[in-house]
Amino acid sequence: MSARTYAIRTYGCQMNEHDSERLAGLLEADGLVPAASEDDADVVVLNTCCIRENADNKLYGKLGHLKSKKDARPGLEIIVSGCLAQKDRDLIQQRAGHVDVVVGTHNVHRAVELLHAARDGGRPVIEIWDEALDDAESFPSALAVKREVDFSAWLTIQVGCDNTCAYCIVPAVRGKEISRPFGELVAEVERLAADGVIEVTLLGQNVNSYGRDLTTSLRTDAASPLDAATAGAVWAADPARRARPLFADLLGAVASVEGIHRVRYTSPHPKDLRPETIAAMADHPAVCNHLHLPLQAGSDATLAAMHRGYTAERYLEKLVAARAGIPDLAVTTDIIVGFPGETDADFEATLEVVAAAEYDSAYTFIFSPREGTEAAVALEAEPGRAVDSAVVGERFERLRVVVERSALAKHRERIGRIEEVVVEGPSKRDASVLTGRTTQNKLVHFASDRPLRAGTLATTRVLDAGPHFLRGELVEVLATPRHRTRIPVAAG
Repeated sequence: MSARTYAIRTYGCQMNEHDSERLAGLLEADGLVPAASEDDADVVVLNTCCIRENADNKLYGKLGHLKSKKDARPGLEIIVSGCLAQKDRDLIQQRAGHVDVVVGTHNVHRAVELLHAARDGGRPVIEIWDEALDDAESFPSALAVKREVDFSAWLTIQVGCDNTCAYCIVPAVRGKEISRPFGELVAEVERLAADGVIEVTLLGQNVNSYGRDLTTSLRTDAASPLDAATAGAVWAADPARRARPLFADLLGAVASVEGIHRVRYTSPHPKDLRPETIAAMADHPAVCNHLHLPLQAGSDATLAAMHRGYTAERYLEKLVAARAGIPDLAVTTDIIVGFPGETDADFEATLEVVAAAEYDSAYTFIFSPREGTEAAVALEAEPGRAVDSAVVGERFERLRVVVERSALAKHRERIGRIEEVVVEGPSKRDASVLTGRTTQNKLVHFASDRPLRAGTLATTRVLDAGPHFLRGELVEVLATPRHRTRIPVAAG
């Protein structure tokens, strides 16, 4: 008898991607194996996001497609998880009664148990927690995992967000900031390194505020031998016992783990970019020289309306400090176009800041109201503040030109340089060309006279550049992967 199979479709951010790895680990621990395609799967998981425009329409469109499949194959089981599940709760069952399980962001670890309950009870199961019951349940990193990439791993260091950005739904669906204990994180990285992982990416909704909640809870307590496990040895040894973020300490600790060659992180908040974080990035070679620093807007009026907590001038000051402190730093960003009330002058201010910042690349978004956010409520009360769609489209194109101009200039500066890359595999467009990623997180397409496994460390010479990638040639293989090659095995 063949093993039952599963397929997971992930929408949204890296946190969701990591949750999907945990869901895959749970399903495989329950005896399932990956399906050859979604059409063949016995269990389909839709791990949803509610940040992007029309996220709900995309979900219900997909669920409609799956309904016809389930009508033809009644044994098909469907799980909806993630942020949209957290937000919409019972609405998913009202609109798509063929879904077997709806599970939220705080109890993803319960997905397989709920699937068994739905199967045994013969009816759908909806379980949404408003908050995690304890720290261990807050963190899907504590669960079994099926990593998509053997040489690289996500590491959730914090969940939730205490910021009040007017456009963002994350605090509503992910909850308040909760940081994992310092020692637990370092121990997990040590296990990953022992398994052959050479690159880790630290994840959090506001990653550089990591640990502020831990030190706030400890600061008034008497010193304890357990403090180092909770907040790290550096903080535990400081008699001041100040409430402060621990992100810089964590960067240093993770970067010092033997076998870890690269450390990345996402997403930080500009208001929490502190000098000690810049110093940690500069002092530890394993911490990649890439900083993703979301701007969102360059107008002080728009930034204030967004509740971002900084001005354009303050943002640029922090950017200058980071570039001065970290050699050969690449900087990327997020920008929203068409926030309610954005005037021509506001947008011109954004273009000015983007030009001054000279980004290596940018993720640009057209504002869309997310139900329940301050911006959506205000827009409903005052529809006239909406920016005309034609105006938004024109602004979006102008922004793209400015971003790609600086990106191309940054990339052309690297022509002729030798770049260290971690090989990711064949190019999606040309299987005869390999792709690798630099410490600056730049994609390099390069020719090689030999096959190279994903995870190989090599150097390449940059020969040409476009706005979104570099082209090069292999120079030298520095190290072969330490992870074991996984061979899929299907039950007979």
